Amino acid sequence: MGVVRTAVNPWAWSRDLGYNQGELITGETRTLYCAGQTAMNADGKPEHPGDMAAQLTLTLDNLEAVLAEAGMTLANVVRLNVYTTDVDDLFGSYGVLAARLGAAGVAPATTMLGVTRLAIPDLLVELEATAVA
Repeated sequence: MGVVRTAVNPWAWSRDLGYNQGELITGETRTLYCAGQTAMNADGKPEHPGDMAAQLTLTLDNLEAVLAEAGMTLANVVRLNVYTTDVDDLFGSYGVLAARLGAAGVAPATTMLGVTRLAIPDLLVELEATAVA
């Protein structure tokens, strides 16, 4: 038996915003818990200071690289935690995230948190994901 994913939404409004309230996973699975991914280049240096959209794009690229290393894609993400130092700025660039998740055909259970800062001061956004295959 393969992985079966069932959206859990007692209310429709969250689906309209691009996420499910829960994701029920059944069947034989492999689970990947991803560390928080940020806009760091391959040398471990932060990129795009002050540019939320560019940081979000690179952060997603980095998340996809971790997923690919495990033989997964964004389509396997069932849980996504979004940390940002500026919620309003993130909402202005949220289409970047929504488009990538939409293209993957997923609406993972998501939490967004505004934080004072991330581990490296120039970083504006961090994505932490759980994926199953």
